[in-house]
Amino acid sequence: MKSALITGITGQDGHHLTKLLLSKGYEVHGLVNDRLDPRLQKFKKRFPEAKIVSGDLTDFSSLLEAVEKVQPDEVYNLGALTFVGLSFKQPELTANVTGLGTLRLLEAIRKIGREDTTRFYQASSSEMFGKVRETPQTELTPFHPRSPYGVAKTFAHYTCVNYREAYNMHVSCGILFNHEGEYRGHEFVTRKITSNVAMIKTGKQNRFSLGDLTPQRDWGYAGDYVEAMWLMLQQKNPDDYVIATGKTHSVGDFVEEALRAAGLEEKIEDYVDFDEQMIRPSEVDLLVGDPQKAKKVLGWVPKVNFKDLVKLMVDHDLELESGMN
Repeated sequence: MKSALITGITGQDGHHLTKLLLSKGYEVHGLVNDRLDPRLQKFKKRFPEAKIVSGDLTDFSSLLEAVEKVQPDEVYNLGALTFVGLSFKQPELTANVTGLGTLRLLEAIRKIGREDTTRFYQASSSEMFGKVRETPQTELTPFHPRSPYGVAKTFAHYTCVNYREAYNMHVSCGILFNHEGEYRGHEFVTRKITSNVAMIKTGKQNRFSLGDLTPQRDWGYAGDYVEAMWLMLQQKNPDDYVIATGKTHSVGDFVEEALRAAGLEEKIEDYVDFDEQMIRPSEVDLLVGDPQKAKKVLGWVPKVNFKDLVKLMVDHDLELESGMN
């Protein structure tokens, strides 16, 4: 039986990845630094088979102890401060967790002598492209991050490349474009949209606020994207892959599709107020990935399209607001 250690296991991708790995017969271990976290309690109810181990991406000794205890065949580093907007308010913490945390975890694996036997997946991000140099973005597109989160992810990405080249470690980076789903946190714009639309549909409110509706993103389903993570670690040779749909939609498009999925009128102005305080100091206007390498090498293609993704999220939030879930 293979064993896997997942950081950030209580987050969106952690939920989907745990489900996938358990279905494949893995022994799954999740690294957590707060056993009283309410998200952990919900996670344990959904996945009682998963084992929890204490550890903190800001504490090297705890990572060393965790890796020594689990002796993982595969490590999936999903742990990070993932909300881009918050990274502007907490840049140092973002760098420490999201950037240096990856370095500490790789070094822990190396220090206990598992650099030849443990395969490592790094959750890189399309936010590393930032002010894009070309469209669509590929594995060779230069990075120009536009947020402390993007900068930290870029540091982590190049750290992984360095460990792969310097120590011959099996380290692969998935440059994942925006991926959403029913486990997405409410601080993210997509979940904010679907949850508020659900509350409007169920008569609990009439309006909600958003910032700029023009930024365009390449949105896919998180359940599809974790399969790509797993596929990377099954390859003979490690590498970096853009994981995306290759199609782009604006935040406004997402709102309109959510209203449509809920059976509401599709005029955004009937439900949404503009709040300039929600605009970031520097914004990424357009992100769209080219997933051809992943398709060719991994045989990976996304299954859920944009319309079905939005409907899936709206239906989930309607169930929650109706007390059915």
